[in-house]
Amino acid sequence: MTENHVIFVGGKPFMNYVTAVVMQFTTKGAGKVTVRSRGKFISRAVDVAEVVKSRFLRNQVDVTDILIGSEEFQSKEGRTVRVSTIDISLSAISEPAANEPAPAPAAPAKPVEPAATVAPTPAEPEQVAEAPSETVAAEPVAEPTPEKTTEPAAESTTEAAAAQPTE
Repeated sequence: MTENHVIFVGGKPFMNYVTAVVMQFTTKGAGKVTVRSRGKFISRAVDVAEVVKSRFLRNQVDVTDILIGSEEFQSKEGRTVRVSTIDISLSAISEPAANEPAPAPAAPAKPVEPAATVAPTPAEPEQVAEAPSETVAAEPVAEPTPEKTTEPAAESTTEAAAAQPTE
């Protein structure tokens, strides 16, 4: 009998779904797990599949199939609603059999060596006819002078008292 290993992704915390998928492969011995979602949770399902594949079960699981579609159902108000769906199938990568040769490991990337620097060669003196240089006297630039204020200066208290008429 074939077991159906399907994880429905919804509004729970992200890592709950990642853990559920990993547990299906590790403890249940599933060879294939489907991550299923619809509507606004499709991006979360894609993230779950990628995290399982690239972080938790690196080189042990691969995406084998992606199905997209839509579902139609009746809303509470009686309207027909159409929602997008996605099914992402993850399959365990099988170990090579004892009589099959193991695939060659990928060659490690060579470190990139910096480009060799080439010392500049001394340039030969160019034969340029020099034009007679003219000396031009620069005119002095006048610095801006501060503007004078047109407000009258404040009078001292003795002058103000003297200026008031007495009765």
